[in-house]
Amino acid sequence: MLRSLLFAAGLALCAPAAVAQVSVIGGGLARDCYNAALFQNVSEMEGEKICSRALEAEVMKLENRAATFTNRGVLRMRAGKYDSALNDYSTAKKMRPELGAIWLNEGAAYIFRKDFGSALVSLDKAIELDSHDLYAAYYNRAIARENTGDLQGAYYDFQKALELKPDFERAEWQLSRFTVTTN
Repeated sequence: MLRSLLFAAGLALCAPAAVAQVSVIGGGLARDCYNAALFQNVSEMEGEKICSRALEAEVMKLENRAATFTNRGVLRMRAGKYDSALNDYSTAKKMRPELGAIWLNEGAAYIFRKDFGSALVSLDKAIELDSHDLYAAYYNRAIARENTGDLQGAYYDFQKALELKPDFERAEWQLSRFTVTTN
């Protein structure tokens, strides 16, 4: 007898998991931009200004330039400037398309904009590239899947996020909303 699983969840759009900053090798304003994104030691507006000054004034390797665009995008996203953040991620992807953190952050920005189809494309790519914060890519993809009606996919992605980060309380809570039955 073939059994299938039925999934039900009380829909709850939650903010994406923590966004991934991209490390910058060296010092200067680009490093300050990274620190602003990572440690949130200045306001998003001040952090964005630091990143913009780094991009305008510093000569840096392509990888650091892509990282700085990504980090500025993170700060812009936190400030609710999703279109500006997406522009930064697009620029960074042109420089370093193999960097999973860019795709992860882009997916989060699309979730904030409630563009779940685009979020899925970005998050699938982040997972394919084995993004550094892979648990966050699965968690964010679960949010996008749930909001597109793929409850089974969402359930399994929340499980994968928890498997990758066993102390991830947000994933535990998300899973607690699901009822899984067999028929």
